[in-house]
Amino acid sequence: MSHKDPVCGKRINRGKAHITIEYEGMNYFLCCPQCQAQFERSPKTYAKPELGEKATKIQHYPVKQHN
Repeated sequence: MSHKDPVCGKRINRGKAHITIEYEGMNYFLCCPQCQAQFERSPKTYAKPELGEKATKIQHYPVKQHN
């Protein structure tokens, strides 16, 4: 699935993103360190729900102790 980098607008494949940043319950896929730095400096400018993907909660399972 292809996503749009919210900073530069480049279309990028989810698996090939430089980094994924979670912000206010959404994942944003960024293509390079420069876009990452800009996003981190001013996330409210770039974080638009239509450009992100809803973040999913990781399911944690209890660890069984082996005696």
